[in-house]
Order: sequence, then C-alpha cells, then structure tokens
Amino acid sequence: MPHHTVNVGGGHGGRGRTGYLRVRILKAAKPRTRYASEEIKESHVPLFTLDELEAAAAVVRTCVPLTPVYAWPLLARRTGAEVVVKHENHTPTGSFKARGALTYVDALRLAGRMPRGLVTATRGNHGQSVAIAAAHSGIPAVIVVPEGNSAEKNAAMQALGGKLVTAGKDFDESRAIAAEMQHERGYHFVPSFHRELVKGVATYAHEFFASRADLDAVFAPIGMGSGICGLITVRDLLGLKTEIVGVVAENAPAFVLSLEAGRPFQTNAARTFADGLACRDPQAEAFEIIKNGAARVVLVSEEEIAEAIRIYYTTTHNLAEGAGAAPLAALLKEKH
Repeated sequence: MPHHTVNVGGGHGGRGRTGYLRVRILKAAKPRTRYASEEIKESHVPLFTLDELEAAAAVVRTCVPLTPVYAWPLLARRTGAEVVVKHENHTPTGSFKARGALTYVDALRLAGRMPRGLVTATRGNHGQSVAIAAAHSGIPAVIVVPEGNSAEKNAAMQALGGKLVTAGKDFDESRAIAAEMQHERGYHFVPSFHRELVKGVATYAHEFFASRADLDAVFAPIGMGSGICGLITVRDLLGLKTEIVGVVAENAPAFVLSLEAGRPFQTNAARTFADGLACRDPQAEAFEIIKNGAARVVLVSEEEIAEAIRIYYTTTHNLAEGAGAAPLAALLKEKH
C-alpha cells in the first residue's frame, strides 16, 4: 500500500503548530497535477551540507529541544491512513521558526558581523524567532507587523523581548518598511528567506527523516518557503525518494501562480486567515527550490483549513493554527 507523510508545520507567522504527519494510505489516491515533474528533481546546488546541518543542530539545541513524534490512532481512523505527527508546536515559540534565527545570528557572530540590533517583518512566528535569537545574543530586535495583525502573536513577540512597530497593510508592505528601518537605526535586517534561516529550520526536517526514513511523501505548507525548502534540501542530502508536496491557501495562491507561469508572480492580496500562508510576493530562490524539488502544490480553501483545525483538536488535543492545519486539509482533499 502507498504511504504518505503530511507536514502540518506552517509558514512565516503564527503559533500552536503541529509538525509532521506520516500517513499510510489504505486506498490509492487519485492522480494529481505535478508542477515540477513526475519524478522528484534534486536541487542543483544544496543550500548547505550535512556537516553544516549538524553544526546548526548544536546551535538550535541551546534553545530548542528535540520535538516529539507521536502516532495518533484517531487521526488514522479519520483519514484511513497511518498518521504520525512531529510536534513543532512544542518549541519555545510554538513553531519550527524558533530554529531559524538562532542559526542566522550565529552565522553573523562567526563572521565577525554581530550587529547592534536586528529588524525584521513578520505575521508572527518569524518575529518570535528573531526576538528569541536577539535576546539570546544580548541585542535588541525591532519587529514590524502589518495593521490588524494577531493581538496574541504581537503579545508573544513582545514577551520575548521584541520591540513592536505596526506599519503596512500586509506582510509584504511591512517587509519593505522594515528594510528601510535598518538604515535609520543602523540595525541588521533579517529577511524571511535566507540560507542561514533555512539551515536552522531544516534541523526539524533532519530530526524527522532520521526517525522516519521510509516516508513516501511529506505535505508542507508554503509561506515564504523556508520550511519546505529545508525539507527538500535535507531529503536530497540524505538521498531519499520522499515526495515533498506543497500546500497553499486558495486565497493566497502566489506560489501556484508562479509555478504555472514558470517565474515568481506577485499577487495583489493574500487574504487568508491562515496567516502563515499569506504570501503574495514569492522570493526567487525559494521559488527555484520548490519548482525543482516539490512533486506538486495543493490549493486548500478557508473552510477546508478550518475543518482540519477542528480535526486536530478532537483527535490530538493540539490546537493547530491555519498554516499548521493546511497540510492535513490537503491530505483529506486528495483522499476524496
């Protein structure tokens, strides 16, 4: 019987994520459109080596312990599949993003470029990661969030020591404003996608593949792309044949439109309650890795995401945010 894996971690914002799902499908899924190819393509130049990934894990472990992996029988009953969850909601920030900024700032330190402060833009989890890394290094962090951002996520970033600035109508506008602020304050701008961020985030992919090397597929949400790009890179470094399946919201389809166009394609809006998926301006490097390494990308509706949140709560007693639940929504959609 074919068996697949579902990643229920999220994109660039949010809290309360569950991590990965390994599922054993009991009946064959219908054929789906592939945006990369029928065969998994390896990235031409890996973002990092296995030795670098192991060094990154040592840095990450100073703040983030190994996260658990559990099988959930009720999810198996619900999906007709064997389901195992890697709980990235059990990190200090409730997300895999806690890992990325730690390695990013450590790389600055090793290069002798430790800044006087950090500035970034976020919808939630990336900002929490930057705040925790800045506090760990004894420097301030300014975090720009869009108008109407989650009050709970704002409070979490402030509790971790971040100085919050509300500016911009959405994440992409906030990102442009944060990039300008680096010059005004003399701080270092931390982007949402960078090799050093992906390397830190990828430590959870390495943990998961180390414990579950027989995976046929991983469903991964796509925000700015660090999570899925980490999965693709680690998969290729380990020489595995695991499919990586991207998941985006129907209301934030920038990556799907980009793959259809064969180039990064910017949209005018990304209005989804799954704010970790709310990307309207895909970055070129992430786009290339996803184009070459993902088997396909699945679109899910707001209603399908909401139902997946409810299923997680009733079957695992974990409260996943929208981006965290989107991959389960994609699995359920493909099974029907």
